[in-house]
Order: sequence, then structure tokens, then C-alpha cells
Amino acid sequence: MAQTVIRMERITKRFPGVLANDRIDLEIEPGKIHALLGENGAGKTTLMNILSGRYRPDEGEIFAGQKPVKFNSPRDALESGIGMVHQHFMLIPSQTAAENIILGLRSPRFFLHQARIEKEVEKLSRAYGLSVDPKAVIDELSLGQQQKVEILKLLYRNAETLILDEPTAVLTPSEIEELFTTLRNIAKEGKSVIFITHKLEEVMEIADRITILQRGRVIAHLTPEEVESRRELARLMVGREVVLKVEKEPVPLGEVVLELRDCSGFDEGGHQAFHRITFAVRRGEIFAIVGVAGNGQSELVAAIMGLRPMSSGELLVFGKPLGRGASPPMESVGYVPEDRIGMGSLPSLDLVDNLILTSYRQFCRKGFFRKDAATKRVEGLLPKFHIAPPDVHALARQLSGGNLQKLILARELSKGPKLLISEQPTHGLDIGATEEVWFELLKQRETAGILLVSGDLKEVLSLSDRIGVIFRGRLMGVFSTEDEDWIEEIGPLMAGVRQERKR
Repeated sequence: MAQTVIRMERITKRFPGVLANDRIDLEIEPGKIHALLGENGAGKTTLMNILSGRYRPDEGEIFAGQKPVKFNSPRDALESGIGMVHQHFMLIPSQTAAENIILGLRSPRFFLHQARIEKEVEKLSRAYGLSVDPKAVIDELSLGQQQKVEILKLLYRNAETLILDEPTAVLTPSEIEELFTTLRNIAKEGKSVIFITHKLEEVMEIADRITILQRGRVIAHLTPEEVESRRELARLMVGREVVLKVEKEPVPLGEVVLELRDCSGFDEGGHQAFHRITFAVRRGEIFAIVGVAGNGQSELVAAIMGLRPMSSGELLVFGKPLGRGASPPMESVGYVPEDRIGMGSLPSLDLVDNLILTSYRQFCRKGFFRKDAATKRVEGLLPKFHIAPPDVHALARQLSGGNLQKLILARELSKGPKLLISEQPTHGLDIGATEEVWFELLKQRETAGILLVSGDLKEVLSLSDRIGVIFRGRLMGVFSTEDEDWIEEIGPLMAGVRQERKR
């Protein structure tokens, strides 16, 4: 059993224009699950990147027991028993689970004892209740199973402190329960688990210790028993009262703004990504597609936006058929992509350039771009959408995840679109930023039709008027949120399981 206490003392980390961590003290006890909470940009991931060797602190020290340690790389941290599972998994899709688990190890160097390694992985998998087939190819595994492989990578390397960054974001409800069981098993072995999350109900369910960061500083060390309510926890995180739910007023339905008729399409590898999808979105409603990531929803949205062709079916925007591979009119369609860094923004450009990416023609006169007019427009949008950058000329990459997401939302909503397509709009956002995004989406519903793609059940149930559940590229059913009888079915449907409806 691990008995080493990990201590971080006076940890400080600066980036250009940002003090990410400000003299942070943190103690991680063996055998405990430690939740790390805070708004986007509060410094949680930066702090854990320091602990896992990805960053080096500008000031402060890390201790393993009484011994000071310095990490120049994640390999150094792992050799001291500290490893991290990032939000975006670092696996080779074409290799097996066992091959990924041993990837990067110093031995074996010349001869791979495949059968022995697979047996070791299987034994380790059973010991922690991870149920991973060591011979399975990563590309054929669900995201929940891929996450288990990432955890096994750390356990195989004898990690004693495991850091998980937003681990439930891509899981079904049943997979979340399995993950929590695994984390409890890991803690029972005397290992430490650090759990970064924005979901307060998860913190109250699984955490033994809670640390809350605000603007790079620790503002509270708590246990769940010391927390009066989730509302109090949210207030500590955000620094203000958070409602934790939204009031959805009825809105009259208008014309159909998006319609799909028997639409099918393939992924980049030529595999069927979605098959015979049919639904319509009307002005005045939020139609949600809910499912675990990797079930065809990303390819479906890409096809709607003209980023990849459909293989069959008919797509209509504002009642007019859209040619195969054609893009919808961007002046009247807003698009908030899932990948806010790679597709939603240009990280090396400033906020002005990013905020006018899809409406730059408004600022062109006689062949010249009017930067002053664009800057003035942006200066008005930043406070309206509660975006808090150093200044309008800050680079997009300097923003926290929450501020970057609100920047993209501000850009698309400021066009006054008649159709808004929004993928995972609050993925990785803290509860305060989530509340603001929800408010803006509901407000936009008054003048537009919204297609919302999300894996967050609470979000979908809070915002949507109708919900389509997607599994392996097929719609398992479309339901109205006014019909509460079916709500218990949604979790099993996300996993492809149909149940008899209770009457």
C-alpha cells in the first residue's frame, strides 16, 4: 500500500498576462479521492500539469513524503508514481489495449512477449474491475473503454497518484457508475486519486477531500460533510450565487429551419457513421441529439455544415434543398463546433480577428478592412457575454476554456442567426460559465431554431423541447421533454438498450 503524502507548497506559475497559480498549497493523502474544483481559468489543470511533470513551476516545491522532487517531464513524474489521464486520450487507435499500455516503457526493448503482457493486463484489469480486453484494438473500443485503458496504463506503471481531468465528460450514466467503482477500488489499495470535475453531484458522491481554486488561489479545503449544499459549493467555486437550473418559458413554434430526410454518411475511414437520420428543427425550439461521443453525431453535424458529403438522403435549410457537400448560408446560420480550439477559433490571432471570423464582410468598405469598427464592435460584445480577457488584443490561446467558448458563442449569436447548431456547448465549462451559456441558448430560441448536440443528460433535459437519442449512428427514438414517462429510458438508449416503457 502507498503511504506517501504528496505536498505542493507555494506553487506559482505565470503565463504571458496571466498568473495561473498563485502560491498554492495542496496536500494529497494516500487512500483518498481528492476533488479539485474551480471556474474555468482558475488554475486547476495548470496545477495538475505541474504535478504530472508537463509544466515546471516558476516558484514553489513538490514533496513526496519529506523528500523534495523535481519533474522535467511526465516520465519523471511517473517514475515518482504520479500520472495523469487527460481529457483527450493519448492512445494509438490502430494498436491493441495491451500494446498501448506498454507503449513508451523502457522494457521490453527488443522482444515483445505479447502473451505474457496480455495476461498481466488482464489480471490488472480484473483486480480493479476495469473489464478491458487486452487484445481489443483501440479504434473498436468505446470512449469509456478507452478511458479504462488510460487508467490501466498508469496502474501498469505502478502509479500511486492518479490524476483524472474531467473523466466523466464522455461517459454514459452506467459507465460513470463503473468508473466510480474503479476509483474507489484504487483508493482502497492505498493509492491517491485526484479528480478534476465541474459536476457538483459527482463531487458530493465520490470525494473524500475537496479543494476549491479561484483565480489561481486556493480559497477552501473541505470534506463533503462540511458542505451545506451543492448551492453553497457552487457559490464558493464561482464567487456568486448560482441558480443551478434554468426557467424555460414556452415559445411559439415557427417555420422549419432545418430538415433531414433519410440522411446517411461515412467517417474519414469510410465506415458508416450515421444511417437514415430523419428529423426537423423549427424556429422556437431546441432539438437535442444526445449520445456518448463517437456515435456518429460529429460526422452528422459536419455533413449538415457541408464539411463532409452525405452518401444519401436530403438536407433542407430554411425549406430549400442543400446540394451535396454545399454549406448552409453562414450569414443566417450560427455554428458552435465541438472543437473550440482546432475549428472554433484561430489561437494565434487576437480576439477582434476571432470575433469577426464569420462576419468579416460587415467591416469591409471599398475593398478595405475597417479594423477600428471591428474593434469597437468587439469591445461591446465582451461585457455583454461576460468574457474576461486581458484586453481585446489578447490572443485567443490566452483565454481559459470558458472564456473561449463564450467568445465563439458571442460571435455566432451576434449575427442574429435563424438556425444555430451547437455541439457540446458547455463541455469542460464550470457551473458559472455553463449557466451563462444556457441562458444565451434559451434566449436565442425565441428567434431561431437550435440543434443542440450534447452528451450531458442534465443539459439536454434542462434546455431541450425535443430529444433524439443516437447510438452507433442511428436515432433510437425522438421524444418530447413534456412526456416525462420516457426519461428513464434515455440512459439505456444511449448504450443501445431498449426497455419496455413503464405505464
